[in-house]
Amino acid sequence: MALYSICAATSFGMESITAHEIKALGFDRLIVNNGKIIFSGDEEAIVRCNIWLRTADRILIGIKEFKATDFEELFQGIVSVEWGDILPADSIMHVTGKSVRSRLFSVKDCQSVAKKAIIEAMKRRYHRSIFPETGPLYKIEVALYKDLATVTIDTTGPGLHKRGYRQDKGEAPLRETLAAGMVMLSRWSPPEVLSDPFCGSGTIPIEAALIGKNMAPGLRRSFASEGWWQIDKKIWEEVRGDARSKIKNNNFKILSSDMDRRVLKTARQNAKRAGVEDCIVFQMMDFNSFQSKKDSGCIICNPPYGERMGDIKKTEEIYKGLGSLYSRLENWSLFVLSPHPDFQRLFGMRADRNRKIYNGKIRCYLYQYLRKVKEKKKGHKGYGE
Repeated sequence: MALYSICAATSFGMESITAHEIKALGFDRLIVNNGKIIFSGDEEAIVRCNIWLRTADRILIGIKEFKATDFEELFQGIVSVEWGDILPADSIMHVTGKSVRSRLFSVKDCQSVAKKAIIEAMKRRYHRSIFPETGPLYKIEVALYKDLATVTIDTTGPGLHKRGYRQDKGEAPLRETLAAGMVMLSRWSPPEVLSDPFCGSGTIPIEAALIGKNMAPGLRRSFASEGWWQIDKKIWEEVRGDARSKIKNNNFKILSSDMDRRVLKTARQNAKRAGVEDCIVFQMMDFNSFQSKKDSGCIICNPPYGERMGDIKKTEEIYKGLGSLYSRLENWSLFVLSPHPDFQRLFGMRADRNRKIYNGKIRCYLYQYLRKVKEKKKGHKGYGE
């Protein structure tokens, strides 16, 4: 098998969690940068990361890095790659790009130059001038940052947050990858009680259930690189088979509630498609009415933001009510995502920790109240510590 430079792209604020996941899969010598984790691996590593990583956005193969201050340097840097050894003659060559703080600021022009360079390299290998582009998709990205061009190929296709279970996303969707990261940061595991009193379309409880059952998040979807000649179909079959064998049939319940009957119906459908409907109890209920006979547990939630859902004052009242609810739950931990700059004041208590995380383009903080977590065994280190 060949050895590749693999890049796991991830959201800002999630890097340490994604790195922890990659190490758990058996890979080391990681380079952690803003929004990406780079490491070496073979074809099986590409497959395993696509199927198993919960918090990564996509898996890329690094092709080349070089300085490009003008279009000639960009062309020469890309044409020097032996693209004919990578791309079949009928491959769909979809070139994307981005430019940040670089002299080559026109993304459209950079894409055009890159495509011409790739075709010239293909001519060199195949001795032909026309390429039908009817075969497998190879999505090639040329990213420029401070005049440094980085060329990668996307092995994933639709982002890894698209698990396949969520069709109707509701009014203000939370990405599946972010929801999984919130659960992983909480250190929750069965049989501890977990509750989401603002469950919406069910993303947080479903991701928690997948973690609790050890179900690989990519088990029920396909990937762009499944059509590539570089990765034998047997590898995909073997990794999927291994993932199925690792699913746990443990018994636990996650409590999920919301005041919207329509989104609860959607959440139930999503849970069924994800194969975790037996692990989640959905109930139409106001969060203020939440109570539990359990002495301890964990609440993970993404309350309405106000900016996106129309009523900031109502959102602030929710934060105050959530603080009142938490004051009644002595040994519970709470993890709440919010973009509001005065969340802690409205909640009535400073968080033990907070972490800046982007939910799409919205800058949020994950406020972490760790009453139950503090009682964990000394010396146990959580994600990102």
